[in-house]
Amino acid sequence: MTSSQFIFSIYLLTFALSLQTIFGASPLFHFCLSSAGNFTTNDPYGSNLKTLLGNLHYQTPPQGFGNSSVGSNSYQTYGLALCRGDVNATACETCVNKASNELHKRRPYNKGAIIWYDNCLLKYLNTDFFHQIDNQNKSFTWNVKNVSNPTTFNNKTKELLSKLAKEASVSPKLYEVGELELSESNKLYGLVQCTRDLSNSECFTCPDTAIGELHFYSDGKEGGRVVGGSCNIRYEIYPFVMY
Repeated sequence: MTSSQFIFSIYLLTFALSLQTIFGASPLFHFCLSSAGNFTTNDPYGSNLKTLLGNLHYQTPPQGFGNSSVGSNSYQTYGLALCRGDVNATACETCVNKASNELHKRRPYNKGAIIWYDNCLLKYLNTDFFHQIDNQNKSFTWNVKNVSNPTTFNNKTKELLSKLAKEASVSPKLYEVGELELSESNKLYGLVQCTRDLSNSECFTCPDTAIGELHFYSDGKEGGRVVGGSCNIRYEIYPFVMY
């Protein structure tokens, strides 16, 4: 490859990354909450859901969390949105709006759905789910690379995430990040966050359960993540949030 071709390739890569920053990445996961059922085009539930999503779009960014309900009886809809603790108001608003539009496109007539991005979570349902730990809707991901000493690394991961779970459960934003030294040149980074409708004790229970489940999937892996309807946990061997 000539130097000019190399420079052009770097330019294309930079341009592609810039586009990703501008327009945002694809969602991490999304689920249809099928037990909630569907609504039809002229169903009042659809109108209430549209109002709910508009409320969350304006309510969430200032504090990074919002929850609301609209309607009554069988047409009532409940929803919440949560942005990652280090995300500013502008990025939070962009993410919540994107999540709302994406769910409408992918699940236009579902009474319940949930979607996760790196920067936010959005969930709605036709029953009141506030102040309850959601243990049903969650997804696991992990780095494909293995560490050289899995037993020690797993213990360090559990140590860091358990510490962050305790700290997050008593913090105002139910959010905590931190790091743990692995060696002179390597560190482990972690994040724990809960939706702010949970109590302090519920915020400890939710990530504590997720920590136990995560190691079934990420045993000895360089990184791992659980995204759920009530809490998120993540660890990596590189910084992934702003402190």
